[in-house]
Amino acid sequence: MRTYSLTVLLWGSMLHAIPMMLSQKRTNKHLHSERITGLSDNNGKTLHRTKRGWMWNQFFLLEEYTGPDTQYVGKLHTDQDKGDGNLKYILTGDGAGSLFIIDENTGDIHAAKKLDREEKSLYVLRAKAIDRKTGRQVEPESEFIIKIHDINDNEPKFTKDIYTASIPEMSGVGTSVIQVTATDADDANYGNSAKIVYSILQGQPYFSVDPETGIIKTALPDMSRENREQYQVVIQAKDMGGQMGGLSGTTTVNITLTDVNDNPPRFPQSTYQFSSPESAPPGTPLGRIKAYDPDVGENAETEYSISSGDGSDMFDIITDKDTQEGIITVKKQLDFENKMLYTLRVVATNTHPDSRFLQLGPFKDTALVKISVEDIDEPPVFSRTSYLIEVDEDVKEGSIIGQVVAQDPDITKNAIKYSVDRHTDLDRIFNIYSGNGSLFISKPLDREETPWYNITVIATEINNPKQSSQIPVFIQILDINDHAPEFAKYYETFVCENAKAGQLIQTVSAVDKDEPARGHKFFFELVPEFAIHPNFSIVDNKDNTAGIMTRRNGYSRSKTSTYLLPIIIFDNDYPIQSSTGTLTIRVCACDSRGNMQSCNAEALLLPAGLSTGALIAILLCILILLVLVVLFAALKRQRKKEPLIISKDDVRDNIVTYNDEGGGEEDTQAFDIGTLRNPEAREESKMRRDVIPDTIFQIRRTAPIWENIDVQDFIHRRLKENDSDPSAPPYDSLATYAYEGNDSIANSLSSLESLTTDGNQDYDYLSDWGPRFKKLADMYGGEESDRD
Repeated sequence: MRTYSLTVLLWGSMLHAIPMMLSQKRTNKHLHSERITGLSDNNGKTLHRTKRGWMWNQFFLLEEYTGPDTQYVGKLHTDQDKGDGNLKYILTGDGAGSLFIIDENTGDIHAAKKLDREEKSLYVLRAKAIDRKTGRQVEPESEFIIKIHDINDNEPKFTKDIYTASIPEMSGVGTSVIQVTATDADDANYGNSAKIVYSILQGQPYFSVDPETGIIKTALPDMSRENREQYQVVIQAKDMGGQMGGLSGTTTVNITLTDVNDNPPRFPQSTYQFSSPESAPPGTPLGRIKAYDPDVGENAETEYSISSGDGSDMFDIITDKDTQEGIITVKKQLDFENKMLYTLRVVATNTHPDSRFLQLGPFKDTALVKISVEDIDEPPVFSRTSYLIEVDEDVKEGSIIGQVVAQDPDITKNAIKYSVDRHTDLDRIFNIYSGNGSLFISKPLDREETPWYNITVIATEINNPKQSSQIPVFIQILDINDHAPEFAKYYETFVCENAKAGQLIQTVSAVDKDEPARGHKFFFELVPEFAIHPNFSIVDNKDNTAGIMTRRNGYSRSKTSTYLLPIIIFDNDYPIQSSTGTLTIRVCACDSRGNMQSCNAEALLLPAGLSTGALIAILLCILILLVLVVLFAALKRQRKKEPLIISKDDVRDNIVTYNDEGGGEEDTQAFDIGTLRNPEAREESKMRRDVIPDTIFQIRRTAPIWENIDVQDFIHRRLKENDSDPSAPPYDSLATYAYEGNDSIANSLSSLESLTTDGNQDYDYLSDWGPRFKKLADMYGGEESDRD
């Protein structure tokens, strides 16, 4: 073990410590003082060293001492110590008594524990010597330092356990990746304990590390991410300058190669096959193709397009941004019969090429796409999208007016039948030949009633009725001159009594239901019989109107109140149509200005402003009222003659009771006898419904005059009529007149006691008919009942 001692020289109040290397062995011997000569000051005077009061050893202790004995530090000694044990050495300061222990008799200092320089590298202690007897300090207290000498007991440590770094792929050799740093707790100023050297333990030959700075760099060119993306590099830091016996520490660096666009897209196959039914509507996707790019992110984004091929106008390709696939879609309607196979050349191109790698080749790829069209059973196709047919309105029934043509677009060319959609021809005016599509007329036409017809024709495959198509057929009815012109309206024309010759009294015009292509042209003239009318003339204005003119001065209502003027109206179409209209001209009294005042005798009696139309309306109202009155009377009379018994469940033995008949002949207030004698109050005789008549068409005649017949005879006659009247009560009914009035000379009117009865009738059989006829049996059965 190396030991160090300090010799303290006291010059005045200054204490200077000169370190001296002593022998390796520990010694307790007193070091004799030495005289120093040859020292002089600035004035050339010789200096003499004063007598030394303290003597002790100063030592640089080794840290982490592990020897069997305590580590010896040094010895305190004063020349006042005679060796008789009268002096006592005392040590104070950092670690005194705990870390450092002094022998108070000899002054030897030992370290009681292991010391760690990294915890504390310097200890400041103070020493003094005192006389045991007097307690007097024989030497002034002195301060000295104990330094802990470093040993290599700390390995280098990195600032991070794991480092993460990234670098673009294809980087050049020597490209810096990351710098790692390690620290050593040992003393960097003493020896090589803290001198660190970096080395790479794992990650070669891809990366290297600078031994002094710890910078990691690439060691191989053209490292590809697609081949290997992750690298784990282990870096070692070793102290003692990397020599044998040095301590070391390691760290892990995870290095990722980032992607660059150094790969073009590539189709995995050169040809693709797809198929599509010919009925696929535009926009239908047919399939997907994908050009694979090893790059990632935007470096792998690919755009697809059709560069050439016979189907470039029939198909399209779009790019799916999520999957980077190309989707083949239908662009136009396909037709198997027209073309069955299409060929496309599809190009896949990177959208973000990197100019550094363009020398590697074009960043695109091509593939061939073949699309076959599948045949399906299609409905018939008409030769046109719609049909327009023109037909004259006078065409005869059964005449063919046009034809529609459709055919099966499939290769099989199935037969087709035609029909008319009856929802568009409810009146069944048109019909069609199912075999050839010829349309013909089934009913007469009238342009003035319906000028246009819009019908739908259906074409259906005979072998497959589900396959059908329809087409609109517009039928225009052409006009022929089949209507004669007529007055445009009803004219109320008058002429003043004081009119002058040549005066215009009316302008007439005409209308025609026909519509000639050149427009209407009407001509007006008087009928031949009135070609030269003595009173009026007609002047054609050449504008489809005509003027009625007077031919003489003055007209008289008393002589002629109304003139009828027949006028012929011609048109100019072919064939020429004409009609005769009669113009009624009334003669009216007018004022000096020609304003009408009155026209005839009837008009003079009517209120002012009452026209002929108003008179007709009044007469109609009166006629309607009369008809209503007649109908009401007829209904009331029919109601009076309804039979008394109309139900089939009624029986003919009902008792009809007349509660009040009046007071007889002398009772003039109860009943008017004149009513009985009125022949018009009688009803016509009707056949009885409960007996078989003698003759079916028997006509009962009534007496023409009743006024001189006695009332008793009248009543007998009425009884006879009542017996034969089917609407009267049954012949076996008893009509009871409860009250006849005072002093009546008339006998009973009951049909049971009428003159037609030959004798009394036995009614005992009524008792056998049951309880329902008990009352009648009591009334008419037996002699007592008769007497009662």
